[in-house]
Amino acid sequence: MEPMIIDGKAIAAAIRQEVREELAAGTAAGGRGATLAVILVGDNPASATYVRNKKRACEDTGIQSLSYELPQDTTEEKLLALIAELNSRPDVDGILVQLPLPAQINEQRVLLAIDPAKDVDGFHPVSVGHLVLGDPVALPCTPAGIIEILKRTGIRMEGREAVIIGRSNIVGKPMAHLLLRENATVTITHSRTADLPAVCRRADILIAAIGKARMITEEYVKEGAVVIDVGINRDEQTGKLCGDVDFDRVMPHTSAITPVPGGVGPMTIAMLMKNCLELSKLR
Repeated sequence: MEPMIIDGKAIAAAIRQEVREELAAGTAAGGRGATLAVILVGDNPASATYVRNKKRACEDTGIQSLSYELPQDTTEEKLLALIAELNSRPDVDGILVQLPLPAQINEQRVLLAIDPAKDVDGFHPVSVGHLVLGDPVALPCTPAGIIEILKRTGIRMEGREAVIIGRSNIVGKPMAHLLLRENATVTITHSRTADLPAVCRRADILIAAIGKARMITEEYVKEGAVVIDVGINRDEQTGKLCGDVDFDRVMPHTSAITPVPGGVGPMTIAMLMKNCLELSKLR
């Protein structure tokens, strides 16, 4: 059977449409809609692109977006004061601070300052605690998007072996908890894992989030596995975007695979919109 190349753009578009319809129905019934505040500090070009895409997604789904673009030399005190103001505003449902932040600002302190009830990224320790306990809460967008990809393409997780390459707080660790919720058997691997290819070859579902361009070749993949590529890297020779998976070498050995670009990437912003809607409903 030909491997399925999963169209993340189409799944993301469907989720955005669902958010748009639910918001429109809520507003028509007298609801106040949803508002997302996005804070960008400095002039990191990649961050500016992400923020632009998030604002576009808000327009597309009918979520109101408030944009705060602060200069590179903004002090931590000034940023914390803005977050405190947004925490207290009843018309703001979600607050997102685009990372990374300039060196003079303590990232952890800033993330802790966001009211967990407005933590649209799911990064606050209180949100992480809810995630581990399985409570309803805004889930980290990329792992939640991967679960949606698997569900909406009919890929069964229950009882299957899932291996995650990477243990970051943003993808690897929350991914493990979400897969456990779906009754998968989960292994997290990382740079110190002994015989990494052999461990990865056990996976029915392999999730690569290591941050190294085309590191995952066919020797890491069991025949017929589902491979989800979270990586976004720039190819040094061609300058094009590529994933952590060597797509051309791995694809023939899979039953389903996500490409880069057009796989997991679009899902992250779609889930951000869904989180903002959910937080507005919870509030």
